[in-house]
Amino acid sequence: MPSPPPASPPGSTGSTGSTGSLASTSSPTNTGGLANAGSPANTGSPANDSSPAKADEATGGSPAKADEASGGSRRRTGVDPVKALMHRHRELCERAVDALEIAAGLEAHGVTDRTAARFRHRDVFSLAEEMYARVPRDSDIEPETRHAVSEAARARHAVSEAARARRPVWAALALLPGTLGALTLVGLDLTGGRLRLAVGAGGVLAVSAALRAALRRGPLRATAHTVPATRAWTCWLLAYALFGDGLLSGAVAGGPDEAWAPATAPLLALALAVAPGVWCAQLFGAVARRRLASSRGLEEFAASVRPLLLAVFALFLCALWTLIGVAAAVLGEDAPYAGAGTLGALLLLARLLTAHGRAHAPAVVLGAAAAAEVLAVCTVFAGRLPGCGFLAVPVETAVDTWGPGTVPGLACGAAALTLLVHAARTLTRASAHAPTDTAP
Repeated sequence: MPSPPPASPPGSTGSTGSTGSLASTSSPTNTGGLANAGSPANTGSPANDSSPAKADEATGGSPAKADEASGGSRRRTGVDPVKALMHRHRELCERAVDALEIAAGLEAHGVTDRTAARFRHRDVFSLAEEMYARVPRDSDIEPETRHAVSEAARARHAVSEAARARRPVWAALALLPGTLGALTLVGLDLTGGRLRLAVGAGGVLAVSAALRAALRRGPLRATAHTVPATRAWTCWLLAYALFGDGLLSGAVAGGPDEAWAPATAPLLALALAVAPGVWCAQLFGAVARRRLASSRGLEEFAASVRPLLLAVFALFLCALWTLIGVAAAVLGEDAPYAGAGTLGALLLLARLLTAHGRAHAPAVVLGAAAAAEVLAVCTVFAGRLPGCGFLAVPVETAVDTWGPGTVPGLACGAAALTLLVHAARTLTRASAHAPTDTAP
């Protein structure tokens, strides 16, 4: 009678080729149960690897999707998902001065409230609060790291104090372009000949320097690299506001046969509008940061900031139109509400987006507005060619019906509306209001 096969000792692999055992299934570290204990999927194969690198491969390298995959897989294997997220965004957590900065950084990396739910939090703000609370403090880090963190904190405090001290400076600098512009016009009225030309050139340089100083400090300073073409398009739009309407009127009338007087009221109104533009930008940034501190979700924050943006924009338009009317009345010119009003709105939105790190869209939209004005003037002259009269019909009809200000009004108005829609989407994000280390 054949004897039965000897029993396998506990912990051995057994004759079936299974790698699990009853002892291993009862281990506290095994979360797969008895059914998974003997399956090949529980032998450390790559399919069960939840490392950040595998999460990136599985999600195509997207930070938000990688965070979601990492959070889900680590929750299933019993590993703390928030700790893995902190490791992924280690630099952001180390340099953050509060939880709001972490929330803004996470949103900039594509983490949404839906992603935060995968980390057992109701929204990004709650997730950021836990991450900030779990950042190692002075007693948990090495002396060298502690010294670096304390130096960074002192630097941030110094920047904050410098910003408060310089607030009256940028508020006063915003008044310089309008003041120098008014003085330049007074000088031009009192002089003549070569001296008048010198006064005009000096005034242009002085206003340009004052405008540069006003935009390099305060709430409209650029936090991102400005596209070089932006300045070129801005200069063209301002030059058209000064000479464009006279050129277009003369071209439609069959000329120009003689020199035409520049329209100084639009530029004076725009120079005076720098101050309300800066103050409105400061109001928008300050209120948005307060609402960021009190909001409990990204959607809630966006819903509260969007009406604020529209209200601040409307406030600036009211101030701009008032200045246009006053400047035109003082200089004895027609009030260019369409051309100068839409141009001022376009320039404010472009600078506001640039100040919050969105510099590409303003450059594209400003270039499109400038190209539209150039095209309008060129079609009038091209209509004089044999057989090409139809090219000038749209512009000539618009000028004869509503005046030469129609062209810049339509071009800049459409561009401003485009930027307003873009700003309503981008400036209502928490990442657009993240704290910066640059002092105003």
